[in-house]
Amino acid sequence: MGRARFHMIAAAAALCMSGAAALAQDWPARPLTLVVPFAAGGSSDAIARIVAEGMRAELGQPVHVENVGGAGGMLGTNRVARAPPDGYQLVLGNIGTHAQNQAVYRKPLYNAATDFAPVGLVVDQTLLLLTRKDFPADDLRSFITYARVNQGKLQYGSAGVGGSNHLACLLLNSAVGIKVAHVPYRSGAQALQDTLAGRIDYQCPSLPIALPQIRAGAVKALATLSKSRSASLPELASAQEQGLAGFDVAGWYALFAPAATPPDVVLKLNRALVATLAMPGARQRLEAIGCDLFASDRSSPDYLRSLVAAEIARWAVVIKASGIGLE
Repeated sequence: MGRARFHMIAAAAALCMSGAAALAQDWPARPLTLVVPFAAGGSSDAIARIVAEGMRAELGQPVHVENVGGAGGMLGTNRVARAPPDGYQLVLGNIGTHAQNQAVYRKPLYNAATDFAPVGLVVDQTLLLLTRKDFPADDLRSFITYARVNQGKLQYGSAGVGGSNHLACLLLNSAVGIKVAHVPYRSGAQALQDTLAGRIDYQCPSLPIALPQIRAGAVKALATLSKSRSASLPELASAQEQGLAGFDVAGWYALFAPAATPPDVVLKLNRALVATLAMPGARQRLEAIGCDLFASDRSSPDYLRSLVAAEIARWAVVIKASGIGLE
């Protein structure tokens, strides 16, 4: 390589580095967009708007929430994966968009492990074993006993094939050794309505969608499906507490930026997110809709990166064994 060409390359590299440093120093200089890869009105939307409000106060710039639904959350998520890596577009991902979809779809639109810069965990939405009001079991042990004997007569519902609540029930069924007919719906609300009406026997929804009906006594919650109880329903024991050792299906949500976003920008985003989740008002609003906050030792981008890798690997095994495969 000639000396002149070497100096040109070195100068270009220095210019890029100085440009990245300037970006990080001046960032943010304009409003941000937080993409919710699901329709408006759901729990994802509610979480995003609480987080956006807090981060606006921390960053000094508006954070606009935009709903871009479709393909199990992949359309909106993919838009952020392909966005300029400048920190101005983020996505509120979850266990579905950043773990399960990688195995559910034969040709996912993005690689969840490499196409994003993890920012940080937001909240956990506990998933539940929820039954019709007159189901002949009041806890997980009695559910297992009854279901093993009557599995051919039972039906469970979900918001659709390959969705988080479908896969949660699928994993539960496998763990307790039952095969039950699956009834997919177009939404979690429709599945809940048929559970209320007794047309299906059980489902595995997230806590926010079911909490009002649980408190009204219209359905029965038999167990949380994560390792621990939920602060929103502390009286309900987890599946692990009720004898299903090691069972854990966490319905986490997290923020992601496009891959190659400058580390200093990611750090600023993470600090704004952590500060938002520490605000008493934001915490109270999130807990009121059935969300649980994570411990501070799980707040870093590195933790989220390792979690995504582990969840992709874990769910790939479950989904492959189930035979689910969507185009």
